[in-house]
Amino acid sequence: MPAIKVLRIENPGRDYRLTIKEEACPHPGPGQVAIKVAAAGLNRADLLQGRGLYPPPPGASDIPGMEVSGTIIALGEGVEHLAAGQRVCALLAGGGYAEVAIADAGAVLPVPEGVDLVDAAGLPEACFTAWTNVIDTGRLAGGETLLVHGGTSGIGTIAIQMFAALGHRVFATAGSDEKCAACVNLGAARAINYRSEDFVAAVKDATGGAGVDVILDMVGGSYIQRNIAACAQWGRIVNIAYQDGARVEVDFAPVLAKKLTLAATTLRGRCPDQKRLIRNALAEIVWPLLETGRIHPVINRRFGLADANAAHAAMAKGGHVGKILLEL
Repeated sequence: MPAIKVLRIENPGRDYRLTIKEEACPHPGPGQVAIKVAAAGLNRADLLQGRGLYPPPPGASDIPGMEVSGTIIALGEGVEHLAAGQRVCALLAGGGYAEVAIADAGAVLPVPEGVDLVDAAGLPEACFTAWTNVIDTGRLAGGETLLVHGGTSGIGTIAIQMFAALGHRVFATAGSDEKCAACVNLGAARAINYRSEDFVAAVKDATGGAGVDVILDMVGGSYIQRNIAACAQWGRIVNIAYQDGARVEVDFAPVLAKKLTLAATTLRGRCPDQKRLIRNALAEIVWPLLETGRIHPVINRRFGLADANAAHAAMAKGGHVGKILLEL
């Protein structure tokens, strides 16, 4: 295949920029597939990588982009459950901002029936992240409640739909009444405008004073103590980011009194076997919900490859609902 277009980070740091380059087409190794990329999903980790704060894990491509959708064009040795020409979406450790991306076969899923090929780029990171943090780490069980901070983020919009569809009462926080309405439309039992309401009081009121069983948090900082207050007995709090800071003074006495679990995880650097287990669970439980339209990717805006810097600026500005995509 001739040279392909990729986006490279230049001048890493506060004033980084994305520049289109032409490079040799990559080829899949054993257990991998090559995907002709239709679109790549943007994530805040991409912005952090641009600023030099979140390097890819060892062995991963240093081209940004952690999720793509597209068509398989080549199979590596040992790949049997996928086929050339198949429409797929995939979780990557890096390399998504390119016309061709290499994915581990264990992190690849078919594009669900009825989902647009480009829109499918908004599924992998959100679905993998929501599932493994809420189910594997948070141990959300039947009949339990969930609070999702950042309800209109890419992860939040999927998590609300996913766990509401599976029968849980889901609460969410968002930064405006309009965003709260979007959360309710996606299935939240109650959405809390954190600018005008106290989410601790709101979830306590909605649960008869008990609090919530699991909290999925990307804020950290001032939310840490309040999450502890909002949790029910034996509750679990899972942090996936600390956008409000990772250093804070915490009173751990209620953690002990309530028998709480505090956890924090990342996804990007996990080994292929761990990602494969998450993929298998999604294929069995979540993908049928996508096939029937019970849940769907929430896409805010699509940008072309030449407008990648504008796409990053839009994500950094915030205020959007759902995913921002790069079309290739």
